[in-house]
Amino acid sequence: MAGERAAIRYAKAVLGLATEKKSAEVVNSDMELITNTVAQSKDLKDMLYSPVIRSSVKKSALLEIFKNSNEATTNLIDVLIANKRTSLLPEVASTYTRLFEEQKGSQIAIVTTAVPLTDALETKVLAKVKELTGKDTAIKNIVDESILGGFILRVGDTEYNASIANQLNKLKREFTLN
Repeated sequence: MAGERAAIRYAKAVLGLATEKKSAEVVNSDMELITNTVAQSKDLKDMLYSPVIRSSVKKSALLEIFKNSNEATTNLIDVLIANKRTSLLPEVASTYTRLFEEQKGSQIAIVTTAVPLTDALETKVLAKVKELTGKDTAIKNIVDESILGGFILRVGDTEYNASIANQLNKLKREFTLN
């Protein structure tokens, strides 16, 4: 919880600085790259969370991996390393992207499904989310076979869980309580 609040503070600070310098769009690209790179690399994630690896090694690795980044992104990495908060980098990056989208007047809806969304279904979801929120929305589809079927829709702080796994868990809780 404290890490989440800290990530929001860092993300807001970077967004404010980037907006001031009119580089928010470029920094957003950097943050998306960071989010995707960390998500795809177990070694990078392990390095960020490791208390054994020296800060200087983390800094040189991150600056080499993200060497074409904007100055604001590089400064964020420096600040996180100086404050020994490198484990927050992925969360700060994803929070920045969310805040950037909100600032633009749009948002990202995360739809988790057991199979990839079809174009027709994606269009229906976009229309429904726009109807409910009144904002332009982009869809990010995450495929997670463990939900068995149905979907989980996350827009901002709101989550609607219509997955089969969730329904089965509710049924299981009902039977164990009675």
